[in-house]
Amino acid sequence: MKVGAHFLQNQTCAFTVWAPQAKHVRLQLYSPARKLIPMIKTENGYWQATAKVAGKTLYAYVLDNKKPLPDPASHYQPRGVHGPSQTVRHDVFPWKDQRWKGIGLSQMVVYELHVGTFTPQGTLAAIIPRLPAIKALGVTVLEIMPVAAFPGARNWGYDGVYPYAVQHTYGGPEGLKKLVNACHQLGLAVMLDVVYNHLGPEGNHFHEFGPYFSDRYQTPWGRAINFDDAHSDEVRNFFIQNALHWYENYHVDALRLDAIQAIFDQSAYPFLAELSDQVRAFSRKQGRRHWLIAESDLNDTRVLQPVAQGGLGMDACWCDDLHHSLHALSIGGRGDYYTDFGSPNMLYKSLRDGFACAGQYSTFRKRRYGTPRPRKPGRNLVVYAQNHDQTGNRPDGGRLAKLADAAVARWAAGLVLLSPFIPLLFMGEEYGEQAPFYFFVDHSDPKLIAAVRKGRQRGFKAFAWQGKMADPASRQTFIRSRLHWEKRRQPKHRRVLDFYRRLLKLRASMLAGPAPEHIGIKVRQHAAGRVITLHWQALSKQMFCLFHCHAKMLSWKAVMPGGRWKKMLDSSAGEQVRQELPRQLSAGTPIILQRWHTAVYIKER
Repeated sequence: MKVGAHFLQNQTCAFTVWAPQAKHVRLQLYSPARKLIPMIKTENGYWQATAKVAGKTLYAYVLDNKKPLPDPASHYQPRGVHGPSQTVRHDVFPWKDQRWKGIGLSQMVVYELHVGTFTPQGTLAAIIPRLPAIKALGVTVLEIMPVAAFPGARNWGYDGVYPYAVQHTYGGPEGLKKLVNACHQLGLAVMLDVVYNHLGPEGNHFHEFGPYFSDRYQTPWGRAINFDDAHSDEVRNFFIQNALHWYENYHVDALRLDAIQAIFDQSAYPFLAELSDQVRAFSRKQGRRHWLIAESDLNDTRVLQPVAQGGLGMDACWCDDLHHSLHALSIGGRGDYYTDFGSPNMLYKSLRDGFACAGQYSTFRKRRYGTPRPRKPGRNLVVYAQNHDQTGNRPDGGRLAKLADAAVARWAAGLVLLSPFIPLLFMGEEYGEQAPFYFFVDHSDPKLIAAVRKGRQRGFKAFAWQGKMADPASRQTFIRSRLHWEKRRQPKHRRVLDFYRRLLKLRASMLAGPAPEHIGIKVRQHAAGRVITLHWQALSKQMFCLFHCHAKMLSWKAVMPGGRWKKMLDSSAGEQVRQELPRQLSAGTPIILQRWHTAVYIKER
């Protein structure tokens, strides 16, 4: 069952809303003249009506003679979350991506951005002029933080309350379509963040329509969505149709599902498994693969297992362990989830297996954590040195370029971008952006703002933070989180940008041509854990990546495959060092590794 407003033909629009407990429902049209239309109740609590309307007609639903409410499946809220909904004609947009066939997981290099702080304008349209620079970097996927309609003008997006509607201050439906169209014409895939574990508190009228929420569970952010209790079939349908909505009407290539550990579902056929099946069926019909990529902190391999084998069928999954390992080892943690990391062995295990925490005891959680998994490259794991959570959920909003020196930042970039996994960059990281990325909101309710402040302060206690917290409700907090894109042209930042480009060019050179099954990556540990090496093999091509994971220099005899190897990248180049790495290298050669050193060699034929 498709919910919301959908145009049929001759300007006839079908309106469908789920309100199983209502005794009668009327459709309120606001233009060209105010008009109330009775709706007919059909099976399973759905109400339907049809009307001839213009492509941009404002409307609402009136349940049992109460005040008009926006459509839960509204495709656009031009006057904000408290205003009426507006119909959208999706069939009239002039798409020019008919030749676009998408990309595979092995080709993905993800660039995560927040629409509001990526440019001074804070709109979807303002991103388009910057796409060529992102493409030139070596990125293949643009990941957009949630655009679902949220209260006010500034928000991370995870407190959205209309999952089908594109935020009006970002540019609405037209803005997102133009951006996706431009991406595909440049050869960039688009990943969109969606939130299926909760809905935001302000402007949320879902409970007035039906049992969308469950009292059986509680998320850290509010009431859990009802995926396994009475009436959950229609709730599941609402969110499955939402996923298909983004693929069909906006041509997005992948959805990133936020915090699936907070999607509580004890049914025999979990919502996420059903979603996987439905998306695969849609992909077959469209003749193009559409991806589901989950964020999860469970380290649970069932997330990635096929539905037929009892898994959830996700195509890929976020993995925090590499981030935690490299941060705790190089910068030092401030408590909380960093407690279990910080040893060279955890970094090695994360590079080798993806999930470093795989069934052993967790000091932080005070229990065993993660699923034991066979040793294999995690081609379906997404890793990063920075992202919106790991930056914005720090009390100082600190980026790696601010927290650590240039050597550490280069080393971390090398580990992520040359890893066996799907690498992700957080906007601005590629040129060493130092502006903080804070958490920010724009609620209208003073009590809600006070609750947000209190919640953030409570969450920061685990970090032993002593400074003053940036006020999440202040517009200045939002403004301070904007990128300084012009810094890319400054010599210091241009050197960082060039380093990232070279890393991604090396990665792309190994992935060009051979199928993923013909690419092998062996991870080794040396010198009591201080040295980690990655040996890439792709048919006749071989690449040897060398990482020194320590703050002091090391004299070391190279342990590497036979043959002669040519230096392609050295993170200490241009620095004042006692001895540079040789241009050609072979096994057993004595070398000196600098602090937090990254080097790459290609085997000479």
